[in-house]
Amino acid sequence: MRHFLDFEKPIADLEGKIAELRHLSDGQINIADEVGKLEEKVERQLRQTYGRLTAWQKVQVARHPGRPKCGDYVSALIADFVPLAGDRLYAEDAALVAGLGRFQGRAVAVLGHEKGKDTESRIAHNFGMARPEGYRKAQRVMDLANRFDLPLLSFVDTSGAYPGVGAEERGQSEAIARSIQSCLSLTVPFVSVIIGEGGSGGAIAIATANTVLMLEHAVYSVISPEGCASILWRDGEKAQDAAEALKITAQDLIALKLIDGVIKEPLGGAQRDPAAAVRSVGQAVGESLKEFNGMDGAALKAHRREKFAALGTAGLV
Repeated sequence: MRHFLDFEKPIADLEGKIAELRHLSDGQINIADEVGKLEEKVERQLRQTYGRLTAWQKVQVARHPGRPKCGDYVSALIADFVPLAGDRLYAEDAALVAGLGRFQGRAVAVLGHEKGKDTESRIAHNFGMARPEGYRKAQRVMDLANRFDLPLLSFVDTSGAYPGVGAEERGQSEAIARSIQSCLSLTVPFVSVIIGEGGSGGAIAIATANTVLMLEHAVYSVISPEGCASILWRDGEKAQDAAEALKITAQDLIALKLIDGVIKEPLGGAQRDPAAAVRSVGQAVGESLKEFNGMDGAALKAHRREKFAALGTAGLV
């Protein structure tokens, strides 16, 4: 069963009629023409709906349970993937996937947040919210990437770093800061893709890259709309207003020059055709990596540092 969001009700109704027609057909009645007309209506409705999504609706799409997760991208794009576990200090963190493999025939290091697809896997992966050991594992993999001259790819999808007491006791903020420092110290090409939610420091800890890409309906923000609303208005019901004010959509962020590119999603979002979305991401990442061919380590490091140092300075004297 396809999961429909609240604003997709007209689409759900049309697809329900199509399913009903197909179920009632006994093979003697030709329903092809009627189904074809309904399918055309569905496509029109999808184009109209997804062509004018509000920021809050994009948040809902970014959180859609049917969107491809980090594991889907890794299994489809990374051949011979070998997962690496543990931070060699405290524990393994299943919220942050790490490993080595081959992307388009080239050896790479990989990082990514994994949210999980069902209740059991979501709990196992802590809903994609990494603890300090996850970010220290990321640092370990970045060190390996530097040592063996491996380009780094990251897939970001988290509401934020885990805010639990244990995580804070073990140095969550320090682990995130060190992870960002490791990103900035890399001497290899680094491409990051926001595939769903990019939440706060938990996201940027593995997204301080030479090239930062976002899927068309992904979101990227310093805080969730709900968190922002509870702080500014003391009212979680103001989340929609917060989403608009935060400028969290890919379209907002490319206009503000805070990201480097937007990857188009299939009509109706990545959740309607995950395989096509994964292919688009693979193509965009491959093209981004080619841009850094021939650049030495010092130039790659300088490119990354200068890029982030310049954020927010456009138009300033």
